[in-house]
Amino acid sequence: MIKARVTVTLKNGVLDPQGKAIEGALGALGFGGIGQVRQGKVFDLEIDSADRAAAEANIKTMCEKLLANTVIENYSISLA
Repeated sequence: MIKARVTVTLKNGVLDPQGKAIEGALGALGFGGIGQVRQGKVFDLEIDSADRAAAEANIKTMCEKLLANTVIENYSISLA
């Protein structure tokens, strides 16, 4: 069993209204010194395979087809 974490974030230059709202809310709650907040998504996957290279290739395909909108989002994969 291979465990993987996929982190999806907006590309630089893409507006992040949810991040902006979180940034404002943190300020309103009294948390000072907050620069910029960017929000993202995290997917934890368990792959039933012993072949790490094949699992990573499959996860990349999952990201390209479903988990990330590669026009506006970047993704990173880490295997455990």
